[in-house]
Amino acid sequence: MSGSDYYNVLGIDKGASEGDIKKAYRKLAMQYHPDKNPGDKASEAKFKEVSQAYEILKNSEKRSNYDNYGSRDGKPAGFGGGGGGFENSGDMNFNDIFSDFFSEAGGRGGGGSRAKKADNGGSDLRYNIEIPLEDAFHGSTQEISFSVNQSCTKCDSTGSSKGTRAQKCGSCRGSGRVRAQQGFFVVEQTCANCKGSGEVIPDPCSKCFGSGRHDKNKKLQVKIPKGVDNGTRIRLEGEGEAGIRGGRTGDLYIFVNILTHKFFERDGSSIKCEVPIKFTTAILGGSVEIPTIANEKVELKIPAGTQSGSTFRLKNEGLPIMSSALKGDMYIKVNIEIPDKLSSKQKELLKELDEDLTLSPKAESVFNKFKDFFK
Repeated sequence: MSGSDYYNVLGIDKGASEGDIKKAYRKLAMQYHPDKNPGDKASEAKFKEVSQAYEILKNSEKRSNYDNYGSRDGKPAGFGGGGGGFENSGDMNFNDIFSDFFSEAGGRGGGGSRAKKADNGGSDLRYNIEIPLEDAFHGSTQEISFSVNQSCTKCDSTGSSKGTRAQKCGSCRGSGRVRAQQGFFVVEQTCANCKGSGEVIPDPCSKCFGSGRHDKNKKLQVKIPKGVDNGTRIRLEGEGEAGIRGGRTGDLYIFVNILTHKFFERDGSSIKCEVPIKFTTAILGGSVEIPTIANEKVELKIPAGTQSGSTFRLKNEGLPIMSSALKGDMYIKVNIEIPDKLSSKQKELLKELDEDLTLSPKAESVFNKFKDFFK
């Protein structure tokens, strides 16, 4: 590598900034890293060359010597004599480049900040609940029952038998992490002996077997607010799974599903329904009694000449809007009911009516278009 131009190696200009140098090195190091190219000697050599170039150019003093004299130590000769090879670079620190490459390390594995112990917190839980539409209108309280890991009362969540306690893990010396060799690097990993807790239980509790928790049935009263909709999520803090040996307790998330109603259809905060009316009511006008989601009855006025499929709106007869004093509206679609059986008298009356009735101008226009089509 004595004939290499470090700027060409990294693919940058001589006036490149520190940020450009680091960016170029990150890209090439990831590309040629031995762990990504196992057994590839060419990639390994390229990785060493790229690493050596970065070691020189990232340091302002070494870079200046290289620019002026062609080497990092100020000598006009090349790079021999152990002056820059990857294996001999005791001052090289790759943690800033590979913090994302070795995500298992959890921090600076080369002697920087101490890695964090494993999180012994309990898991969050999900519970699906189905309620009728009426409960979404009025609100309700639902009792739920489920099995979950809860804190062990026998050992007070310590996991140890009475009179004993946990001890520092001998494998990781209480840190929860151990160092391991991976290719050219030494990285930190979760300790397999203590699972990252940093402690071991010599004499575990006979009820929870050292975990500090055990499975138990749990009952809760869940308040369902007015106006709740499909997919609404209700969070109950601290009602999830207990943590290991006194760790943080998880949360419980209630997901609400609204059952289909036999008469009403929900559309956000609005309520929709269809109501049949007599054809005489549609012709002459009148009123019909309509049930509401509030389990009440309201009178809907039908104007004379109402057509089938007409929709009427009743204000504030819909569902409550969550976190608000407002309500949605109710929309009623009327379908004109045609009788399929008539008495002789009814038929005679309708014949007389039919002779006197004429089509509306709009209907007459459509009828004439049909007649013209068939000519």
